[in-house]
Amino acid sequence: PVSSFSIYIGKTLGLFLQLLLLEVLMMIAMIALFDSSVDDFLLVSATGVIATIAIASTGTLYGVLATGLGVRETLLPILLLPVLAPVVIGATRAFGDAFGRVNADGWAWVGLLSVVAVLYTLLGMLAYGQLLEEA
Repeated sequence: PVSSFSIYIGKTLGLFLQLLLLEVLMMIAMIALFDSSVDDFLLVSATGVIATIAIASTGTLYGVLATGLGVRETLLPILLLPVLAPVVIGATRAFGDAFGRVNADGWAWVGLLSVVAVLYTLLGMLAYGQLLEEA
């Protein structure tokens, strides 16, 4: 039998890959359409990957919470917004530094994003099995 741990990792990895592909396409479009330049490509890459890990792990966990509800499409974004606020703020500041638009220490924000991503992923691994059984 397949464990709930491997189900969580598989769903999170699938969501991560979809979001990462979307980010790459949007980054190319943004650079082309807005004539932007990247000052620190490594910072952009690290921020994108780490923030995507946090979003994918949280989205997978909250997705199973909203499974049995009939208003899943409207409730899920409302549930996710407060939880993902540190990710959105940190990624915005780090991307601003990487594009040379904001005078901030982007790597410090990547550190915060890393802590949040690890925390959300570990909490998701621990809680997913129990939530899946209840849903």
